[in-house]
Amino acid sequence: MNFFLNAKIGFFLAIRQIRKASFWTTGLIVFVMIMTFLNLVVVSGILVGLIEGSIAAWHNQYTSDIMISNLETKDYIEDSPNIIAILKTLPEVQYVSPRFAKGGTLEANYRTKKETDKPNIASAQIIGINPEAEDQITGLSHHIAEGEYLTPTDYDKVILGQFLLAQYLPVESPGFTTLKDVGVGTKIRMKVNGISREVVVKGILKSKVDNVSMGMYMVDSQVRELISRQDNNVSQIAVKLKDGADVAAVKNQLLLRGVGKNAKVQTYIDAQPKFLKDIIATFAMLGNAISSIGLIVASVTIFIVIFINALTRRKFIGILKGIGINGKVIEMSYIFQSMFYAVLGSGVGLLVVYFVLVPLFLTYPIDFPFSDGILVAPLGETFIRVGLLIFTTLIAGYIPARMIVRKNTLDSILGRK
Repeated sequence: MNFFLNAKIGFFLAIRQIRKASFWTTGLIVFVMIMTFLNLVVVSGILVGLIEGSIAAWHNQYTSDIMISNLETKDYIEDSPNIIAILKTLPEVQYVSPRFAKGGTLEANYRTKKETDKPNIASAQIIGINPEAEDQITGLSHHIAEGEYLTPTDYDKVILGQFLLAQYLPVESPGFTTLKDVGVGTKIRMKVNGISREVVVKGILKSKVDNVSMGMYMVDSQVRELISRQDNNVSQIAVKLKDGADVAAVKNQLLLRGVGKNAKVQTYIDAQPKFLKDIIATFAMLGNAISSIGLIVASVTIFIVIFINALTRRKFIGILKGIGINGKVIEMSYIFQSMFYAVLGSGVGLLVVYFVLVPLFLTYPIDFPFSDGILVAPLGETFIRVGLLIFTTLIAGYIPARMIVRKNTLDSILGRK
């Protein structure tokens, strides 16, 4: 009973002190708490969101929901037509895009090159697609920076990924070269499977997914002819599922039907590059470290404010003790004050994060060189941070109050040290 009575009286004293406190002082403390909360959530959220943007692009522009690819011991997916037929029978599957893929070289300015000139060549993955099916899955047409997207009737026309062109990637090393002086309408010579062919650049593809930006795209029937793949066996099959479909369940259905015998079946999560997962973990650690510094700063700020407040009210505290108010009550009053600042600051911070910042970053992602950065703020992790902020603030409020309350009552009333 004593505890609840002390808490009740302490709460009354806390409300009284908050009401009598300066508006600017209260506002400054709450502002510090809001900034600390945002530092805890937003800094780590942006760091993780930077990589999440890359993963989202990888999912949306390359693998889609399920990626079926050739086994490591094979150059293509055996029995591809049967696998595609199985996919089209599944009610969860919305779109399917088979792709032919083969490594090759591209050469520009070969007609004007002198014998002493260095060849203007670049290595590339030659990718044959059905333009309509691919666009339904990865939306490649929306990433054309110059020129136009492919149509099913295009003959000897290609679209090039930006990283194959010097004007988009002005970096050259012995192991990586780009084409110079190439744009929309330029004729280039491609060599794949020992066959050379002259093609025209119809468009330039700009994507932040390396596998997309380093590829050359062409209508699938022409690539199939160039690589002599008359059996219609493809190298990749990207599968987009209907909204709400269970990706893992569809993968299991395909494995049960024997697709895994001739191909590697992966969900978009399975197909994520390991380095992306490692970077996410690293950036999360960095964000937590930076946020911890902000938490310490907030704790010190609350400590100083409560200490000064208690010190200036030392005589009042002495009088309260002199008339029989328990020291625990006074300590609780300062704990309640600290809780008020922490809860109010966190509450405003939550509103700012989920009703302002998260929608803002989704609409206008940060344009990083390798991703469109968003703000990642999982609700569970955010509430853990709220709990940490409130806990550290309560400790920071209790310690100075305890220091002042422990002073001799008579010394406090008379202002003696």
